Amino acid sequence: MTSTLPSSPPDSTVPHVRVEITDELDLDGLPEVAHVLDQVLALRPREVTIDLAGCRHVDAAAIALLLDVHRRLSRRDGTLTLSNPHPRIRRILDTAGVGATVPVVDSPRTPVRGRARVASGPR
Repeated sequence: MTSTLPSSPPDSTVPHVRVEITDELDLDGLPEVAHVLDQVLALRPREVTIDLAGCRHVDAAAIALLLDVHRRLSRRDGTLTLSNPHPRIRRILDTAGVGATVPVVDSPRTPVRGRARVASGPR
């Protein structure tokens, strides 16, 4: 009987993915955002940047999702960065201690070659 070990997971397929949150990041819209982030993580990126410039609200469930994405990336030596949060969102992230684990930065917005947008239905 021959035994083979499972092959190691493939290296990163893309170096960097940037996701733009353009709505509230809360329990109501979380399943949709989680699905998109699952698809992003399936690409095995080395780095994911979530741009929060258009986000005006986050709740505890959203923070848990962000920390889960960080954990999943870290397991593969990837990194998550949160960028451009509104000052109110930054205070929420700071209060929750997110910045101690996940870099939260203000960065210039760069043009993006391709763009995918998730539109949520009426609430």
